[in-house]
Amino acid sequence: MSATSKITRSHLDRTAVVYVRQSTLAQVREHTESTARQYGLVDQAVAMGWDDRNVQVIDTDLGVSGRSTEGRDGFRALVSRVCLGEVGAIFGLEISRLARSSADLSRLLELARLTDTLLIDGDGTYNLADFNDRLLLGLKGTMSEAELHLLAGRLQGAKRAAAARGELRTPLPVGYLHDDQGSPVIDPDEEVATAIRDVFAAFAAAGSAYQVVAAFAGRRFPLRAYGGAWAGQLRWGRLNHARVLGILNNPAYAGAYVFGRYASRRTVGPDGSIHSGITLLPMSDWQVCIRDHHPGYLSWEDYLSNRAKIAANRTHTGARPVREGHALCQGIIGCGSCGRPMSTRYHRNGAAAYECHARKDQQATPTCRSVSSHAVDEIVVERLLAALNPDEVALAFAAADEVTNRRDRASRAAELAVERARYDSDRAERAFHAAEPENRLVTRTLETRWETTLAALAQAQAALTAAHAAAPPLPARVDLEALVTDLPRLWHAETASARDRKRLLRTLIADLTVLPETDRDKIRIGIRWHSGATDEIITARPLPDCPLAVAVSVREDDRPIVGEARRRLRRGGDEPRTRARSGRRRATGGHNDRMGHREGC
Repeated sequence: MSATSKITRSHLDRTAVVYVRQSTLAQVREHTESTARQYGLVDQAVAMGWDDRNVQVIDTDLGVSGRSTEGRDGFRALVSRVCLGEVGAIFGLEISRLARSSADLSRLLELARLTDTLLIDGDGTYNLADFNDRLLLGLKGTMSEAELHLLAGRLQGAKRAAAARGELRTPLPVGYLHDDQGSPVIDPDEEVATAIRDVFAAFAAAGSAYQVVAAFAGRRFPLRAYGGAWAGQLRWGRLNHARVLGILNNPAYAGAYVFGRYASRRTVGPDGSIHSGITLLPMSDWQVCIRDHHPGYLSWEDYLSNRAKIAANRTHTGARPVREGHALCQGIIGCGSCGRPMSTRYHRNGAAAYECHARKDQQATPTCRSVSSHAVDEIVVERLLAALNPDEVALAFAAADEVTNRRDRASRAAELAVERARYDSDRAERAFHAAEPENRLVTRTLETRWETTLAALAQAQAALTAAHAAAPPLPARVDLEALVTDLPRLWHAETASARDRKRLLRTLIADLTVLPETDRDKIRIGIRWHSGATDEIITARPLPDCPLAVAVSVREDDRPIVGEARRRLRRGGDEPRTRARSGRRRATGGHNDRMGHREGC
C-alpha cells in the first residue's frame, strides 16, 4: 500500500501536527540544521494534501529529553488532541522524536489506532489500523529506547572512568579555582579564603550552623555563580543556614575528590504522575572518594567531626543538642516512670522546670512529675565536680580501661571473621585470574565462587562496623586528665555561658533520669556516665521560692496577719485577689502541691 493511498479525506479534513523536539538546549543552539529540517515538515504536509491552515507546529518541547513525559508539555498536548480526534496525521523526522520510551510510544500508537491517526516520518506513512505498520513502529520504538540506553551507558562509563582517576572536572565550590593545569587550588582572593576559614572556625567554636549564621550577621559572604549571565563571576551576599550546611558537608573543603554523592530517584505520585528528585547518599555509597586530592581548608578528621556534630544537632532523629537557656540538663533528662523525655518549661519570673511529655499528652503515670531545674541542676553539678577528685578519676580510668578491654574482646570475633573472609576472597580472586580465560566452563564457576566470597566479606565488614557503632564513645584519657584541673575553673568562670556549661556537663554525663518516687517531698535522680557507671541520688524537694507564698504561709495564731494581707491585696483589684488565693493554696499544701506543681510560682 502506497503512502498516498493511506491518506484519506477524513485525514485531510483534520489537523496535521508537526512535532518538533531536540533533546538538549545545546542541540537546539548548535544543531540548527536538524531543527530547520523538522520545521520543513510543514511544507511536506502541504505537499501531501493538507491545507496550510490545517498544519500546526508543536515545538514547546525543544531542549527537553524524550526519556519520559515529565516536563514535556508539548507531547501531553499532542496526546490530548489525538484523544479528541482532532489530529489526522503526526509528522516527525523519525519515530524517536516522539518518545524515547517504548511505553509512552505504545500508548500514543494505541490512541492513534483508535482515532485513525496517521504517523509520518522520513521512512514512510504508517496506518496503525494495519498490523504490519503497527508491528514496524513498535520495533522502531524499542530500538530507539535501546539506542538511548547504549548511548547513556557509554557516556556514564566514560564519566566514571575519568572520575575514578580524579580527572572529571566538575564545578568547584566557592573558595576554589582551577589553575592553568586544571587542578583545584584555593582561591587566591584572601577575602574569599578568609570567609571560608571563618565558617569552619565559627562552627568549631559554636558547634551549630545557626550560630555560624549569627556570627556572620552584617557580614557579606562570597558566592560563585554557575550558568546564566553571571557564569563564573564572584558574587557577594548574605550567608544563610542552608549554605552553611552545604559548606560543612562538602568533602571538597577537606581536600577530597568525591564522585557519586547524589543519586537521581524517580517516584510515582498517587495520581500516577512521575517525579524526579536528587537524593544525598551515605558516605559508604560514594562511588569515588580520593583523599588529599587537592589543598584543603581543614583535615579529613575535622571534616568527619563536623559531620558528626551536624548529625548530633538533628532533633528529628532523636538527638538532643545543646540549646540556649540556663537549664543545664535540658535534652538529656528523661522520666523514669513512663520512659519519655522531659521538656524544659520556663516561667515568667525566669525559673525553669523539667516536665514530662506525658503530662502534656494527658498520659502521665501516677509518678510522672514536673521538677524544678534549679533543684536538679544543683545536685548534678555538685556530683559532677565531686567526681573530679583524684580518687574518683583513678576509678574512672580503671573503669574506662575495663570497658575498653571488654569492647575489644567483643569485637575481636568480628575482626577475625573479616580477616577470614578477606583471605577467602583473595584466594578466590587468585584462582580466577590463574584460570585460562578461554575455558569458560572453569572461569564461570570460579567467578561465581569469587562473587560469593566478596558478598561474605561485605557482610563481615558490615557486622564489624555495626559492632563498633553500637558502642557509645568513651572519653579520651587525655581529656579526662585535663578535666581534673580545668573543669572546676572553667565552670565557675564569669565568662562561661550556659551553653559552655552544658557542653562541659555532657563531656562526662551521658543522660539523667528522674526515677519514680512515691514521696512527693523527695527527688530521686539517676545519673549515667559516659564510662558506663551509674549513680543514684535522693534529695529533698525544695519549696518554691515565691515571695507571695512566704507572705501568706503563717501559723494558725497569725490569722489577723493573713486577713490584713488579703485586705491589702483586694484594694489592688481582682487580679491580686486571684494571685493571693493561688499563693495560699501553694503555701498550705493545696491541690497544686498534690499535683506536683509546687515549683510553678
